[in-house]
Order: sequence, then C-alpha cells, then structure tokens
Amino acid sequence: MAEFLTDIETIRARARQEIDKGPVTDAYGADLERVLQVLNEALATEIVCTLRYKRHYYTASGLLSEPAAAEFLEHAAEEQEHADKLARRIVQLGGEPDFDPDTLTKRAHAGYDASADLVAMIKEDLVAERVAIAAYTEIAQWLGDGDPTTRRVFEELLAQEEEHADDLRGLLERLPRQLQEESAARA
Repeated sequence: MAEFLTDIETIRARARQEIDKGPVTDAYGADLERVLQVLNEALATEIVCTLRYKRHYYTASGLLSEPAAAEFLEHAAEEQEHADKLARRIVQLGGEPDFDPDTLTKRAHAGYDASADLVAMIKEDLVAERVAIAAYTEIAQWLGDGDPTTRRVFEELLAQEEEHADDLRGLLERLPRQLQEESAARA
C-alpha cells in the first residue's frame, strides 16, 4: 500500500507543480490516454444510440406503436444526457470529445438500426442496451480504483442502461404473440 501523505505543505507544492493538468494529479492511477479513448468510444456509442432511438421514435407506426414510441423518445433524451456527461468528463481530463460524424459508427459499441418493423426496432434497441451493459460493466471493472470518478460515471450510465433494457423487455412481453410472429416471419 502506498504511503498516505498528510504533510499539507508537500501536497500544496505538488498541486502547484503541474497546475495546467487540472484534476489529473499524481494520485491519478489510470492510463489517461487509454481512458480518453474509451470515453470517446462510449461517447460515440451514446450518440449512435440517441440517433437510433430518435429514428425509431419518428418511424414507429401501427396500432400498438404509441407506448413504444414514447419509450424511444424518453431513451433518446437519456442517451443524449449520457453523451453530454461523457463529453464533459473527457474535457475535464484534458481531452477532446470526438463528435466526428464520419467515424461515429466505427467507434461505437452499439450499431445503428433502420428497422421499419416495430418488433424489430424494440429487439435491436434491446440488443444495443445489452451491448452497452456488457461494455460499461467491463469498463467500470477495468477502471477500478485508477480513476474512481470516471468509474462512477460509467456505473451511473450502466444503471440507466439496465433500466432501458428492462423497459424494452417489458415492451416485448406486452406485444401480442401474433405481432411478434408476423415480425419474425418478415425477418
């Protein structure tokens, strides 16, 4: 275990040495460049998810589409909040958030989906949430105590992604069996 530093004069001197690094001090225990890369990949994921949910919101149609469309819109807003949170953390760590539209889908963990079928939309959104859950769980574990603030950001996102997955599973369970079978036959 590292020595606990209680000498306030030494702490103050260290704080002044690299003042331009903002919150990144000698106590930061993670690979900063890799953390910034991972944060930008998660940012791309959240932007793609926002776009996918927005598309599904606007294109969901049919007699049973209203509850799903409302869920899509709510999730789109929450995914945008996730993207904003990630971008703020990137800047806080001295990085630059990558919003380049030409590379978003290449960097994202989850894919974009242009399904026209309501059941397919819900299933693709559920798959994307499950991908985010798996990725964010792994990231939080990888960060460990090296960057507890970023780990907490991912833990907060993870909790909401789990809620989204549960919401989507509930939507699927409430759809009539016949609608699900027709969707499967079209796929």
